[in-house]
Amino acid sequence: MSVAAQPLANDHAHEEGHHEPTFIEKYIFSTDHKMIAKQYLITGLIMGFIGIAMSMLMRLQLAWPNESFWIYEVLLGRFGEDGVMDPGIYLALSTIHGTIMIFYVLTAGLSGTFSNLLIPLQIGARDMASGFLNMVSYWLFFISSVIIVSSFFVEAGPASAGWTVYPPLSALPQAIGGSGLGMTLWLVAITVFIASSLLGSLNYIVTVLNLRTEGMSMTRLPLTIWAFFVTAIIGVVSFPVLLAAGLLLLMDRSFGTSFFLSDIYIQGEVLSYQGGSPVLYEHLFWFLGHPEVYIVLLPALGITSEVIATNSRKPIFGYRAMIASILAIAFLSTVVWGHHMFVSGMNPFLGSVFTFTTLLIAIPSAVKAFNYITTLWKGNLQLNPAMLFSIGLVSTFVTGGLTGIILGDSTLDINVHDTYFVIAHFHLVMGISALYGLFAGVYHWFPKMFGRMMSKNLGYIHFWITAIGAYGIFFPMHFIGMAGLPRRYYKFTEFPYFDDLADTNILISVFAFITAAAQLFFVYNFIHSIFYGKKAEKNPWRSNTLEWTTPVKHIHGNWPGEIPKVYRWSYDYSKMNKDDSDYVIPGQDFVPQNVPIQENEEEMNE
Repeated sequence: MSVAAQPLANDHAHEEGHHEPTFIEKYIFSTDHKMIAKQYLITGLIMGFIGIAMSMLMRLQLAWPNESFWIYEVLLGRFGEDGVMDPGIYLALSTIHGTIMIFYVLTAGLSGTFSNLLIPLQIGARDMASGFLNMVSYWLFFISSVIIVSSFFVEAGPASAGWTVYPPLSALPQAIGGSGLGMTLWLVAITVFIASSLLGSLNYIVTVLNLRTEGMSMTRLPLTIWAFFVTAIIGVVSFPVLLAAGLLLLMDRSFGTSFFLSDIYIQGEVLSYQGGSPVLYEHLFWFLGHPEVYIVLLPALGITSEVIATNSRKPIFGYRAMIASILAIAFLSTVVWGHHMFVSGMNPFLGSVFTFTTLLIAIPSAVKAFNYITTLWKGNLQLNPAMLFSIGLVSTFVTGGLTGIILGDSTLDINVHDTYFVIAHFHLVMGISALYGLFAGVYHWFPKMFGRMMSKNLGYIHFWITAIGAYGIFFPMHFIGMAGLPRRYYKFTEFPYFDDLADTNILISVFAFITAAAQLFFVYNFIHSIFYGKKAEKNPWRSNTLEWTTPVKHIHGNWPGEIPKVYRWSYDYSKMNKDDSDYVIPGQDFVPQNVPIQENEEEMNE
């Protein structure tokens, strides 16, 4: 299903007069999908470390709430005077930490990087459908990142209404310090981010539908591409709803409307707002908010599918069931948003409907977990860092998902809503799982991005400290949540009831500091390997997908000659010939997609 534009792009790429791009054309305003993927990755990683630094400040405050620390004064300025954290800035830290990690790291950093890198390479395309739109998408993301970080430098401080920015705290500029200019900057940043996301998503969808190479039917696509494709569709459906909510909130803040406000009193003064409802905002926000969980998770699951199959040296178990589960998750993710609102005064019957749809979405999720475990079963496992992070994802996806059953039940949720139980649940199932997917993708496709290999040993250290540390942080958090410890409080010393939980908070914080420090192994490995890593061969993981047929050195248009044709699906690992005497290609336990069907083999998955 190739299109006429692709050979033209190839001819143009190899005209004798094709000029060498300047530094600005190549590294800054590039329209090459491979360079844009690197831009997304590096920007996402920088934002990730800003987000981690914020969580470290919060953990320091929660562990030792009555101590003073010079680091507060250095990093927070007047909000950390005399080494004491201002209560308002704690709320701001949790707000911006959540926003950065969910949108800027796990949405743009993960999806933006690997959708850009892999979609053209794995479907056999010269580039994205629109290189220019792709470039604009990245730069809107970059501008949005700058705006959200700059909100820390406004006088009253950044947005402080939680990452969900519920009104009235977010709708009244005079409510608290963080409701002022910082909140406006948050809304502007998210608006620009949504524009970036929509441009990227439309580009991904059009590329997958129109630019597949000859022979690359939809049922021969790697599961990575299915995941990126469906993620883009979810984004196009749900992000505009958050955009609408954000614009209505801006109008309430600045133009006197009453979409989300009614009967408000501030310091005895009656405000003139009438007829709005903050619950309306909750519906709009969570209509994006829950699909967002799968916008974050599906790319990580797609990466895991590819990494586990490659490193098990086995075909992925239940390929079509995996596609069906991705599609089922995409549909169901749009009808479960109400489980975030069980304590909002929702009609109990409606609560039971959302409980039903929420428990229903566990089925396709369980199919994916089961298929990963079955693929690993009796495989010839290559336990490199990418494989370890993929297995780690399966672990956190299962353990985090189990607590989702409790939170998805309207009666059980009431007891633990807005406690650390919720924090523990979504950090495991969404945060840690997606981060593991990101790390697995970086370790696996680093040779394709930079032409060099990352250090395996540093990767092992990174994985084991991160894996143990992540459970060390979030496992105890479930228990303090069940004990009733509410989230977003900057200290609990005023409540004698919670005194017994103080030591657990210290334990969690110690694990958090160790886990954060372990990421420095990754940073060193990443930067050092770009310049000094061992040079990669063309197909270091002995993988079947088309990206490993391109030259190690990046070229404009990906392939120097014709685009390879596809003759088979992407999971022909350890495939034996008809009489089981040897592999299809003797002595080689993989058959790349561009190898024609041999006389001595049976075609699979057609």
